Amino acid sequence: MTQVAGGWLGATAQAHASTIAEAPEGLVAAWFGGPYEGHAQVGIWLAREVDGRWSAPVEVTRGRDRFGRAQPCWNPVLHQAAAGPLLLFYKVGPSPRRWWGMLRTSRDGGRTWSAPRRLPRGILGPIKNKPVVLGDGALLCPSSTENLGWRAHLERTPDLGESWQRLAPLNTRREFAAIQPCVLTYPDGRLQVLCRTRQGVIAECWSSDRGLSWERMQATSLPNPDSGIDAVSLHDGRAVLAYNPSSEARTPLCLAVSSDGEVWRDALALEDAAGEYSYPAIIQAEDGSLHVIYTWNRRLIRHVRVSPDAL
Repeated sequence: MTQVAGGWLGATAQAHASTIAEAPEGLVAAWFGGPYEGHAQVGIWLAREVDGRWSAPVEVTRGRDRFGRAQPCWNPVLHQAAAGPLLLFYKVGPSPRRWWGMLRTSRDGGRTWSAPRRLPRGILGPIKNKPVVLGDGALLCPSSTENLGWRAHLERTPDLGESWQRLAPLNTRREFAAIQPCVLTYPDGRLQVLCRTRQGVIAECWSSDRGLSWERMQATSLPNPDSGIDAVSLHDGRAVLAYNPSSEARTPLCLAVSSDGEVWRDALALEDAAGEYSYPAIIQAEDGSLHVIYTWNRRLIRHVRVSPDAL
């Protein structure tokens, strides 16, 4: 394993599905944690990086249904709006087939939060990976459903979650079982979606009109062990993918680099021991550094800081 700088987070028996964002006050990370995935006491936990060190994790929200019954929380996604609040999207419900989208906002970098708000019927928000900001300022949120087969789609909000448009599915159930997309942007204006699938590969779609329409989903050359991925478009035009380069195991966990989204090169191994190293999230900070956060054997969340020059 290539050594990289980072830190460890965790406060519960199990921790999974982490997310990271850069707020004006510094990095903020969140994940779901509790006795085990799907337990009614699983909540969303959060930590902030202050002076280069992560604060003690705090539980910022629990889930309840409309009758007040406890429900597990799932898959938080953080997004720091430009000149706006920090958004925390997450899901609540008994399972991924029956969950619903929720949103809270923070005006102070994650110290305090607004009351939980349920998203409109049929809107889930970003399902695992961060939104991208379009040229008109709208958020394009990568999402998916699992209740009628695995299908990926995008959701658009022009006003930070106040109103929504759900776009058409990117795949049919006959083509791919695909969920948890991530979105990349390229200097030539094209958009690329990469998805987790049950077919042993990462699948992709392309758009040449800023996401208004998408080409048919197809397989990439990249393997996928039915596990979450994430990717980020760098300031220099390259794309970086965090993924498990295997069709069977959630190890190793690597970073791959591409200049065009078509040819990928494995550039850095974050983990290569036996175990589970999964569900990465990746961002590029204002200073250019890359930050990756991921599940470490379901017990802890690990954060690593990587220089783009290392790739």
